[in-house]
Amino acid sequence: MPEDKNLILKRKKEHLELCKTDEVSFKNKTNGFENYDFIHCAITEVDINNIDFSTSFLNKIISYPFIISCMTGGTNESENINLRLASVASELNIPIGIGSQRHSINNSSNNHSFQELRKKAKNIPILGNIGASQIVKIKEFNKILKLIDLVEADGMVVHLNPLQELLQPEGEPYFKGLLKSIYNLKHRLQIPLIIKEVGSGISFDSAKKLLECGVDAIDVAGAGGTSWAGVEILRNNNKKELQFWEWGMPTSYCIRNINFLKKDFNFSLIGSGGINNAFDNAKALALGADLTASARIILQALNESGTSGVINLIKDWHNTLKKIMFLTGSNTLQDLRHDKLIRKEELY
Repeated sequence: MPEDKNLILKRKKEHLELCKTDEVSFKNKTNGFENYDFIHCAITEVDINNIDFSTSFLNKIISYPFIISCMTGGTNESENINLRLASVASELNIPIGIGSQRHSINNSSNNHSFQELRKKAKNIPILGNIGASQIVKIKEFNKILKLIDLVEADGMVVHLNPLQELLQPEGEPYFKGLLKSIYNLKHRLQIPLIIKEVGSGISFDSAKKLLECGVDAIDVAGAGGTSWAGVEILRNNNKKELQFWEWGMPTSYCIRNINFLKKDFNFSLIGSGGINNAFDNAKALALGADLTASARIILQALNESGTSGVINLIKDWHNTLKKIMFLTGSNTLQDLRHDKLIRKEELY
C-alpha cells in the first residue's frame, strides 16, 4: 500500500530540522582521514598559479571536482534550499544533487520547482535522485524516466539506505532483487547511473557487483559524517537502537578499497561521508576519489551565512587544495593520487 504523501513530507521536514539543529554526526567513529598525512615535497617545482581543477563529469566540464550533494527534497523549505544551492552551483560551475524525488512519483504538485531549479542551473550537471526501495517496487521504469525529464537531469542517483529503512517505523527494508533492478534501470536510462550510500559506506565486493551491473559512478558516502541511524533514533526517540548509531565503514576505507577496481572498470569514484574540511577533501582525492561531495556542512553554511557563505567555503577548500598540491609536488589532481599520502603509523 503506498505511503501517505503527507507522512512522507512530514518525515522529510523532520529530517531537515534534525540535520540543521541537532548533533547527528557519528559520536565515536570518524571518516578515517586523520590516519593519513601528506608527504612533504621540499623540492617542489609546481607553479601554484597554473593549477587547474577543471574536469569532465557527466559529459560536462566543471570547475572543481566537487558536488553539492543531495540531502533534502519534497517540502517547501527543501525546494527553497535546493534553488539557493543551485544558484551557488551555477556560479561555481559545479554539479548539484537534489534530494529524493520519491514524492513526485505519483504527485505533480512540486514539479514546477524542478523546472525552476534547471532554470537556475542551466549549464551544470544536475543529479536526479530516487531510493533503492522505490526501484525495487517499481516494475515499470517510465515513472523514473519522467523524474529525470522533470529536472532535465544529467545523471540519476539511486541511494542505498538499508540501515535507515530498517530503523524507520514507516521504513521499507525490502531490497530483494535490488541488483537486478539496478541492472534493468541502467539499461533503460539514456544518462549515467550513480549509486550512493547515505553514511554507512560501500564495500569493495558491493562496488564490484554494482560495476558489473554497468553503473557509471559510485559515491561511497561512508561513515564519519551524518549518521542517518542517529537521525532516525532522535526522530523517534528510539533509544533501544542506539547500538546502530555507529554502524558503517569509514569513508577513507571505502575510497581506498574501491579505488583498486579502477584497474578493471571505467567509472567515477566519488568520496563523501564526513568531508567537512579542506584537508579531508584533499585526502579523499589523494586516496583515489575523482570527485568529492558534501551535504550537511553545506546546509549549515547556507543557514548561517547564506549563499555567499557556501561559495566562500567551497572556494576556501580549493584554495587550500592548491597549497597542498604545491607542497606535495603535484601539478595535477592525477599527480596528487600517486603516493602523496602516508599512514601515520609509518611516521613514528
